[in-house]
Amino acid sequence: MKEEIQKFWKGDIEDGDEAIKKYSRDASLFVVIPKLVLFPKDSTDVENLVKWANENKTKYPDLSITARSAGTCMAGGPLNNSIIIDFTRYMHQIVGVSPVDPYNMKPMFFGSAPVTISGVATVEPGCYYRDFEKATLEHDLLLPCFTASKSINALGGMVGNNSAGELTLRYGKTEDYIKELEVVFSDGHKYAVRPLNKKELYAKIAQGDFEGDIYKNIFQLINDNSEIIKKAKPIVTKNSAGYYLWNVWDEEKEIFDLSKLIVGSQGTLAIATKINLRLVQVKKESAMVVVFLKSLDNLGEMVDDALLALPETVEAYDDKTIKLALKFWYGFIKKRGLWGAIKLGFSFIPEMTMLFTGVPKLVLLVECAGDSKEEVRNRIDVLYQKMKKYPNAKARKVFSKSEAEKYWTIRHDSFALLREHFQGKQTAPFIDDVIVPAESLPEFFPKVKKILDDNKLIYNIHGHAANGNFHLIPLLDLKHKFDPDFILNLADQVYSLVLSYHGSIDAEHNDGIIRTPFLEQMYGEKVYSLFEKTKQIFDPQNILNPGKKVGGSREYIREHIIK
Repeated sequence: MKEEIQKFWKGDIEDGDEAIKKYSRDASLFVVIPKLVLFPKDSTDVENLVKWANENKTKYPDLSITARSAGTCMAGGPLNNSIIIDFTRYMHQIVGVSPVDPYNMKPMFFGSAPVTISGVATVEPGCYYRDFEKATLEHDLLLPCFTASKSINALGGMVGNNSAGELTLRYGKTEDYIKELEVVFSDGHKYAVRPLNKKELYAKIAQGDFEGDIYKNIFQLINDNSEIIKKAKPIVTKNSAGYYLWNVWDEEKEIFDLSKLIVGSQGTLAIATKINLRLVQVKKESAMVVVFLKSLDNLGEMVDDALLALPETVEAYDDKTIKLALKFWYGFIKKRGLWGAIKLGFSFIPEMTMLFTGVPKLVLLVECAGDSKEEVRNRIDVLYQKMKKYPNAKARKVFSKSEAEKYWTIRHDSFALLREHFQGKQTAPFIDDVIVPAESLPEFFPKVKKILDDNKLIYNIHGHAANGNFHLIPLLDLKHKFDPDFILNLADQVYSLVLSYHGSIDAEHNDGIIRTPFLEQMYGEKVYSLFEKTKQIFDPQNILNPGKKVGGSREYIREHIIK
């Protein structure tokens, strides 16, 4: 294969032991060994590679292509036993960032608060978010769907996973900020994908070529199964499970947007080579109310009250996370230096009196932002009074950014502490991204913790409380007691509980290898068959990142899990 590809490939090709080892892993539990790792110089390289794969699929039956950017996926999304293409070496350019007149942009709505688009940007998929954010902040602009891993992830992965994070409550997910995608379909040609009105859609269908057939067949599939698809949409505020067929055709506005299907598809339907994004204005002021809960009573009501303040975020972490931070305080010393850790320790003195009555069961971080200190202070004061009325909660107002940072430090660093300080054990992301309706949290939260405790796991829980989205991160002994069936059985228990509350097994981390085999359980046989048909329409030869979204199996998990 290598010799044939070299004839048309302008970028780099690597198949040495070091490269193969590196690209056989991401942040998941899996090892999948590729044959070649390719670094495209430009979109023409990608087009030529996909064309070649089409022509040689019969010759090489296992031939496939998986797009990869930073490799931070926790689900095995960028792993493949054939060809990996990494965009970060060459295709990482920020093409442009520019403000726009907000009066010419329609506001978007998430809940009751409008979001005004104030800028646009074009970027290649291998661009790291940290570099992109630096460029957007020069214009006081921001892509607000960034993740907790924003210092290491890339824009291509954010599109592939439909990423979200701390600001999702206020600003939505990656799919909401896609203006247009430049993609290579499985025929090896490059196309622009953007929202189409009905006239434009029919013109596209009338082309009668590969692109036109995709539009025609997806439009027909959605129309023929409209009721099934509408019912299939999870009732939670975030979902990355399956293909988002319910998002493509807006009957009321008569807008057909294929990018709503491609975003979050993990490169199984198309390979993005350029991304055109919407951006928001950076808020000048922010403040926080921190709520310490002795019990989970009234948690749903607290979240409802918090939402009335139109917060940027309502984050949470559990008592195990707090205990972990206290137990491994020297981890903070190592990361920040002695003086930094001492300052962090002194900043928690006001909270120490609370710990005498026991570690809180849950800590809520409710952050509000605005354009003036007065506006933010007024909202914080109202929010504080609402939280004070609950007998099982103690609240603090935090106006200093440095003081607020200490709470975010615990939230962000707990995962690293968990991974680094339990010798012989490894963080095991496999039930790491569940979501239920927020009103179900008081019932759901103790039940999911009981499942983890009954299985004698060391773990911590943190997440996005207002969305009902929590990340469950257990530690497992992968060297001595590890059993793939234990992973699958525990996932069955947790996912059955999640689905009993009409939630989703996957809010924002996507399906990858680890969750694809559970999609039929979540959606049912009919809807899963529509996912299979969707894949067939876009990728009839199964060239693009196979085994994710459809075609995965428990046996594949057993075979490729870390040994």
